Amino acid sequence: MGFASTTPHLLRAARGEIVDRPPVWMMRQAGRYMKAYRDLREKYPSFRDRSEIPEVAIEVSLQPWRAFQPDGVILFSDIVTPLPGLGIDMDIAEGKGPIIHAPIRTQAQIDALHPLEPETALPFIKTILQALRQEVGNKSTVLGFVGAPWTLAAYAVEGKGSKTYSIIKNMAFTQPDLLHQLLTKLADAIADYVRYQIDSGAQVVQMFDSWAGYLSPQDYDIFALPYQKRVFQQVKETHPDTPLILLVSGSAGVLERMAQSGADIVTVDWTVDMADARARLGKHVKVQGNLDPGVLYGSKEFIRDRIIDTVRKAGNWGHILNLGHGVHPDTPEENVAFFFETAKQLNALV
Repeated sequence: MGFASTTPHLLRAARGEIVDRPPVWMMRQAGRYMKAYRDLREKYPSFRDRSEIPEVAIEVSLQPWRAFQPDGVILFSDIVTPLPGLGIDMDIAEGKGPIIHAPIRTQAQIDALHPLEPETALPFIKTILQALRQEVGNKSTVLGFVGAPWTLAAYAVEGKGSKTYSIIKNMAFTQPDLLHQLLTKLADAIADYVRYQIDSGAQVVQMFDSWAGYLSPQDYDIFALPYQKRVFQQVKETHPDTPLILLVSGSAGVLERMAQSGADIVTVDWTVDMADARARLGKHVKVQGNLDPGVLYGSKEFIRDRIIDTVRKAGNWGHILNLGHGVHPDTPEENVAFFFETAKQLNALV
């Protein structure tokens, strides 16, 4: 057995090595479409309990690993998990997402935020990641994840999810200095959080800038991209060998900009044809994605055809097979199983 065979498949592909098939995992692969998860939710109705009590979060993270053996096992958590560590009180409402109890709207509130000390604020993250590494060994790659500065700022300022982002855009366009101060503090905290996840066992880390696609490209360049860069640059200074993935929802208009962030891998959603994405990003940029999660409602033949189409268009280098966003809660579990089975047979199919 050579060195390559002991390095997990996804990690090799993320580093740019040639692999026999694209590695596969699924965003939100731990969660509501699985009966095992719904059963556990009955016992632990609070999302924060499920994601912050180590033995529960470990169990949830491993449910899809045991069921489907994906090439990536991702920490079960939420992008807002580190916010209380900065002094932003929050909760996560079932089915509604994060709720910030005192939204950040003033200079005084921003001044009151303190640096994140992950060891103190988030000790459970280390426990969870170490356990995942021990459990999957070299058979899978353990992924960490964090929210990006713009998206965390959007939650912190709006107080909850939004369809229009009118409160944070009001701040961006009338008090930009205020927002830049908040984004800077968040970027530095997130960089520390990524480093902590890597030190705790994460082999690849994905940053979700879920709401940056709601910015115009010119505002993306002002309020999202510089802070993505700030995070990735700080992480690369201390952990240059850990591959970093960037996701932006609705990213068709900013795809090239994503490649400027310093991320090693750009997640492509289903609003862009994979062949077009490859042409726009250039040969040196690695990609992840880009199946529409709705494809998993289709027949097995349909699912197989769409997987093969994406993989052919992505080519045989630097592609991690995934959905373009999270798996929907009402997706049939057997279709998820078929997605993984098909993906793992790809060297024979394509």
